[in-house]
Amino acid sequence: MKLSNLLTHIPFYTCHPSFTDVDIQGITMDSRNVKEGDLFVCIKGFTVDGHDYAHAAVERGATVIVSERPLHIDGVIVVVVPDTNKALAIFATVFYDHPSTKFSLVGITGTNGKTTTTYLIEEICKRHGQKTGVIGTIQMKIGDEVFPIVNTTPDALTLQRNFAKMADAEVDTTVMEVSSHALDLGRVYGTDFHIALFTNLSQDHLDYHKDMEDYLRAKTLLFTSLGNDYTKKRFAVVNNDDPHSSLLKKSTSKPVVTYGLKTTADVQAKDVQTELTSTSFLLKTPVGEINITSKLLGTFNVYNMLAAASVALLLRIPLATIKEALEDMDGVPGRFERVEAGQDFAVIVDYAHTPDSLENVLQTIKKFATKNVYVVVGSGGDRDRSKRPLMAKVALTYSDYAIFTSDNPRTEDPLAILNDMTEGLTETTYEVIENRKEAIERAVQLAKSGDVILIAGKGHETYQEINGVRYDFDDRLVAKDVIIEKGKK
Repeated sequence: MKLSNLLTHIPFYTCHPSFTDVDIQGITMDSRNVKEGDLFVCIKGFTVDGHDYAHAAVERGATVIVSERPLHIDGVIVVVVPDTNKALAIFATVFYDHPSTKFSLVGITGTNGKTTTTYLIEEICKRHGQKTGVIGTIQMKIGDEVFPIVNTTPDALTLQRNFAKMADAEVDTTVMEVSSHALDLGRVYGTDFHIALFTNLSQDHLDYHKDMEDYLRAKTLLFTSLGNDYTKKRFAVVNNDDPHSSLLKKSTSKPVVTYGLKTTADVQAKDVQTELTSTSFLLKTPVGEINITSKLLGTFNVYNMLAAASVALLLRIPLATIKEALEDMDGVPGRFERVEAGQDFAVIVDYAHTPDSLENVLQTIKKFATKNVYVVVGSGGDRDRSKRPLMAKVALTYSDYAIFTSDNPRTEDPLAILNDMTEGLTETTYEVIENRKEAIERAVQLAKSGDVILIAGKGHETYQEINGVRYDFDDRLVAKDVIIEKGKK
């Protein structure tokens, strides 16, 4: 693609030296990935500044540098723009020929439930005969092909490149998680969402957002991105039971479909019954009613199923197909996932890492637990410190005994994190074991027949991050090994 084709989408810029049109072979923001003829965009990150790597990019063959300030580099065109983040998104979208317009794209934002809802929608679409794409916390998928992923929502360049792969693979519907960071940092600029879904909002990410109001503001950006014209069919789906729902509804000019359990909504669950192995309810929709009996447990999963059903109805998928998918779905990795190794007590691994999500999971467990409930939980380092004591309080409120341990301490001292969690506690039904493996071992040692252990916080993750290094650690595998070892004694 010609450089001039990209620059037509930027209103004002300067070139050093004067403009010369050249062919652009590719776009990159990582100097290590530059190939001959590439355009390199200088991005200011949290820890590094791409402007410092412009010379390295040229040495590797970049012919155009896009920056926010003049750079004096011989033999290369330097294009200076006011905002390289926005320029990157625009250039990537144009270079890959607006790929998100070539399939139905569902964007899901909210504090909890994004991953499970994503996979529920994927399953419904597949049952309807569609080829699907998924981008989220666990992985990226194109059809049945799986790719690793670093961020819940990738940067704008990676995102558009992956959308192009999905378009080339003739995907019908893509479902993606959209984090508040991604919305605030402009990672989804240039992305054409067909449906925007809001699940809920509770305390999280206050290490990044200055307060809950700022966190909510970021969430509304997904809904404003649906646009302001009616030439394209675009829809918003909102959890009507969430106290922030009214602002989300006001944030879009598009038709809004609501779902809920407590309030009047377009899509509702009635007569909810939760048992040890299933959840059943009557799904009421504008196109009819149908009974659902799902293997997914808990009220929070009813909300996830309502959200998925609402999106599916907007995709014109029949109720019978929705029922079939919801009833056959076994679950999502690391979300209320049972660990079975022949033991006579239950062990559940869940990604719950916010006070609200931990409370939801423990409340669900309390509904079917007949004996003691143990919880193993920590709190992540370099993240919102204010939620640490809240996590501890929830754990003590809804369990019989809590073991506080290390999560992903990252660059923080694990004991300092644990002190934040336990400071001021008057309860005695807990202990602190910094080593996560030893904490899981302790819970398994304590458990007797009929008890339930919840190992919370890391879910599907297969690592523990300590001082910038990721060590192999999977709660599910560790728990299984410990259970087997207990059985030998």
